[in-house]
Amino acid sequence: MKIEMTKNLSLVLILLASMAYARERPNIIIIVTDDHGYADFGAYEGASPDLKTPNLDALSSAGAVVTNGYSTAPQCTPSRAAIATSRYQTRFGLDDNDLAPMDINEKTIAEKLKDSGYATGFVGKWHLGPKTGNKLWMEKNYPEGLKQKKAHIPENISRPYYPMSRGYSDYYDGAKSVYLRNFDLEGKAIKHEREVDNKTFRVDKQTDAALAFIDKNHNKAFFLHLNYFAPHVPMEVVKKHFDRFPGDMTERRRWGLASLAAIDDGIGAVMETLRKYKIEENTIVFYFADNGAPLKIKKQDLPYKARGGWSGSLNGELVGEKGMISEGGVRVPYLVYWKGKVPAQVYHKAVSTMDAGATALALAGVEVKKGELDGVNLMPYLSKGNKSNPHQYLYWRFWGQSVIRSDKWKFFELENGVQMLFDMTDPLPERKNMIKTYPEVAADLQKNLATWRNQQKWPGFLKSYGRESKFFKHYFKLHEE
Repeated sequence: MKIEMTKNLSLVLILLASMAYARERPNIIIIVTDDHGYADFGAYEGASPDLKTPNLDALSSAGAVVTNGYSTAPQCTPSRAAIATSRYQTRFGLDDNDLAPMDINEKTIAEKLKDSGYATGFVGKWHLGPKTGNKLWMEKNYPEGLKQKKAHIPENISRPYYPMSRGYSDYYDGAKSVYLRNFDLEGKAIKHEREVDNKTFRVDKQTDAALAFIDKNHNKAFFLHLNYFAPHVPMEVVKKHFDRFPGDMTERRRWGLASLAAIDDGIGAVMETLRKYKIEENTIVFYFADNGAPLKIKKQDLPYKARGGWSGSLNGELVGEKGMISEGGVRVPYLVYWKGKVPAQVYHKAVSTMDAGATALALAGVEVKKGELDGVNLMPYLSKGNKSNPHQYLYWRFWGQSVIRSDKWKFFELENGVQMLFDMTDPLPERKNMIKTYPEVAADLQKNLATWRNQQKWPGFLKSYGRESKFFKHYFKLHEE
């Protein structure tokens, strides 16, 4: 009897110890918006005056507002691959949407956290799985689909690339109306199923799923990756959100504002749920966009059902837009909030969306090999006052464009030979090419950038400069040089 009681007591003590350890490790929430322009973040100086985002404004006043936060690409799939892995997507060849899916040999942040005991959840737009338009992947993995008029990739082939196979113990994976899920909106575990919901606005649906995940896992250490599919097109007429923005404006702008207001409602609900369970102080929240807004140069107010076009969001004074690795394409709204751990501040050093994953692993006590990640742990910079730059260099390569940023300098090299050097401390950067004034700076950066390009899975430039040429001609007036 005494032996049995001793065994039971030991098991209880072990359980209590493991629960205490789980509570010491923070919950981690990464919230990603889609095609969200820099000007549409109320915490920034010069932000759009027509925004209505009180919940984000409140978090910004109490958290770290990052003014030089960057995505790794001006397009959805590559930028999300870097967020999911904390590695440059060029390392494993996912340079643009056409090169999806993400290599199944790449280990995600979620996998590492799950292995360390975290409950891991994914909600919203994944965009890292295979599609029939991914010709390189199709040729190797499903060649018969290339011969079909309306090919459909069988689930047994596609499933290894989706969240349920990439480290997420709980998933509600879907962008608009079709979801793959293994829990319901009451937070109860269910068998894997496909759900179709054509009635609920996608942002509201994704919020509901995020809240259900927290309900399900609030008593353990958890990681929630919440990817809102907005303000990306296609547009949806959502009266309760649109009615908050009456007056004379383009309908595309009304869509952008309404979408961001709906996201703000969701963030408010997430924070209220954390407070309900008394875990706000033990939860770090990252909020940023996958890339800047697509303006299509003219910001045309296209009909609702028109495919593509302007998302209704704005990049403000930044040069360029989605599809360009100028500031308008990759400099994004960025916020880090952790009550009592990250002081309220405006942080001006350059950071990356990859840093969220690296910070998460550091906080969770997960060891990584030197050089394994490209992201860095931001806590020494945001909470301990480290004054150095988190990154000595940040790199980009997209289509026929490549860029390196080091401290105040940003150097462009295009596949057609054009080079530009900008001082990023200028109030309006990327307006004055300083390459003739500082040729030695440009030469050093060019050498470093060329070396980095050649170390990626696809060396050199991904594609010939061409698809982006009309945008560079417009924004940089390269046709006049």
